[in-house]
Amino acid sequence: MNTAEMFSLTQKMEKSWDNEFQELVKALPKEDGWIGSHLYFYQGFWCPALVLKSFISFQKNFQAFASDVILATFPKCGTTWLKALAYITLYRSHFARDENPLLSSSPHQLVRFLEYDLYLNNPFPDLQNACAYEPRLFATHVPYASLPTSITDSNSKIVYICRNPLDMFISLWLFSTKLRENNLRPLSPDEAFDKFYHGIYAFGPFFEHVLGYWKASRENPNKILFLKYEDLMEDTNSHLKKLSMFLGVPFTEDEEKQGVVPEIVKMCSFENLKELEVNKKGLHASGIPNADFFRKGEVGDWSNHLTPSMVERLEKLIQEKLNNSGLTFKLSSKTSRIFHPSE
Repeated sequence: MNTAEMFSLTQKMEKSWDNEFQELVKALPKEDGWIGSHLYFYQGFWCPALVLKSFISFQKNFQAFASDVILATFPKCGTTWLKALAYITLYRSHFARDENPLLSSSPHQLVRFLEYDLYLNNPFPDLQNACAYEPRLFATHVPYASLPTSITDSNSKIVYICRNPLDMFISLWLFSTKLRENNLRPLSPDEAFDKFYHGIYAFGPFFEHVLGYWKASRENPNKILFLKYEDLMEDTNSHLKKLSMFLGVPFTEDEEKQGVVPEIVKMCSFENLKELEVNKKGLHASGIPNADFFRKGEVGDWSNHLTPSMVERLEKLIQEKLNNSGLTFKLSSKTSRIFHPSE
């Protein structure tokens, strides 16, 4: 399925919704999406039309196991990287070091999305066979407040990664520009910025999404590991060890001596993943080319795109949204550029 077919599928899905579902949708606020399909405001976030029904099926029908691991992310915040790191770390005992699954499968094939993949065409997918090993490992973009209660109320674990909103916005805009329907004019930087500022994008608003997981992680740190893209970029080795401890598969002394940690870091690095043949071709289940999930992966690239007035508005927005939350964002690779909302 190519990108054009993805849009066609979205249109067919909207037309094929049953009467009861159509009545629900009619009552929802609706906006044009960045790529072309509609966004519906449901349960406090903007849900893409493509996954609205599958999200509801996931929320209603998913039964978590106590051993499950859920990778939760906001779009364009390091999802592909986290999938690679978590998969290899969690399952490393199942394959030889020279038989790394990342060499033949994309991270999105190895760790499948619940709403964008498994539940997309089936309200009751075969989840047992969706994972090659145990414990089960899945991914989602769904906000914490809208996760199935079987996840939030069980002993399953959640790993969340966020990114500074300036870089996330630029990554989202450029990603959407690549995929935007051909019959639509490009979304200008000003138009994209306005939508972003008002929280109108897939799974937005960003700050509500991030704060939902941030607050939950502070209340229950044994259940939710909260990571920041910038911290992971700065010291991947230490954070990979932290991830392994959280997942219950800490690196042994022998593994440390053998250099397993830096080996995994190198294998899962943005530069390496981008150059693997499997990530240069093929499509994600949603129809998006695998290659489109890789751009720069840099911290602070926003400075090459945002105007001073845009930066000023976003910094004020960060101040307003994160005030007294305890959450800070590093805005560039220079340690001096860290945004601290007032406590």
